Amino acid sequence: MRRHRGGHGPLDQYPEAGGRDPVRRQELLRLRGHRVAWLPPLVLLVAIAVADYHTTGEFRMISWIVLVPGIAAAICGVWGTALFALASLVTYVVVDGAWPHEYQAGLADFVLVALGGILATLACVVRVREERRVLRMGAVTETIRRTVLRPLPPGWGGLDHAGVYLTADAEARVGGDFYDIQPGPHGTRVLVGDVQGKGLGAVEAAAALLGTFREAAYHEAGLTTVAERLETRMIRHRGHTVALGRSDGDRFATAVLLGFPDDDREAVDVLVFGHEPPLAVGPGGVRALPAGAGLPLGFGDLGPGPPGARRVRVAADETLLLVTDGVTEARDGTGAFYALAREVARAVAEDPGAAEPARLAALVRDGTLRHCGGRLADDTTIFTVRRRRAAPEGPAGAP
Repeated sequence: MRRHRGGHGPLDQYPEAGGRDPVRRQELLRLRGHRVAWLPPLVLLVAIAVADYHTTGEFRMISWIVLVPGIAAAICGVWGTALFALASLVTYVVVDGAWPHEYQAGLADFVLVALGGILATLACVVRVREERRVLRMGAVTETIRRTVLRPLPPGWGGLDHAGVYLTADAEARVGGDFYDIQPGPHGTRVLVGDVQGKGLGAVEAAAALLGTFREAAYHEAGLTTVAERLETRMIRHRGHTVALGRSDGDRFATAVLLGFPDDDREAVDVLVFGHEPPLAVGPGGVRALPAGAGLPLGFGDLGPGPPGARRVRVAADETLLLVTDGVTEARDGTGAFYALAREVARAVAEDPGAAEPARLAALVRDGTLRHCGGRLADDTTIFTVRRRRAAPEGPAGAP
């Protein structure tokens, strides 16, 4: 059963149901802030020695002390395991020699304990080396994730925003979903999308589109021109993968492109490329923004051209909600899809404050995971955004 994995930001931390990374294993063995990984093997060492002392000669337990370095190898470091291996051997010699003329386990068990300690230490070396490799790979993955989904400062581009990114693969931290905000001299632009497919190929396509968006959204005056640049980039990227002999030459991306013009604070320009249209969520309810049915990025040559931008009126207390199909296609145990608009409308009717960007993103995240029981079938992105309200002006003459 696959579990989701959180992305970045305060809303992206959603605890997994099962397990932790191997490099965090020793953090579980803490008592009042102090590491106690040494305690279980030490208790076992003492318990075996005491139990052997109190058993009859026909039933010797001292050879069980070979278990001590094995336990240490699983939860302690290399040096700790080596010390427990040595302590086990010394304890064996002392306890077994307590009765010099009878009840001795003998040389065979001595060799068993010594060999067990050596093998446990070697196993610990392998374990620690693998954990360090996992840690390095996690750092590389985190760098890739922060490159594709760069952190967005609060109020970036004059917008209040919140983003949640969940991957269907518990081992992955980044996939084909993407979002970004780019302020510029022609207003602030927002892009949310989903690359078809999974794996590194989808990540590469998402990174290519985001790179183009960050440049075009800043420099180009028209939102339609930004869309054309994105379409061209998708086709060029696809041609590059074909030239490399890869089989993802038919890859495409669905997306929503928004423009917040500086000259009209109650309007937003919308272009949709085969994606779910944005929802405007406010105290008055939920409504889908009217948007043209543009083709996904990469399929522009099949249509007459990029869709024209539609300017839509948006109230100051309305938040735009954009999601990928990980939300709209989330299913429960009966196969029913998650009713996003209905659930959001119900929550906002009960509490109008739920339309605030951060609360709305958390609401949709929790509702999606609750609906599918935490088993996401696809990468899931939830992004909420609205204009930051202007600070009220003070009385005339106030500093």
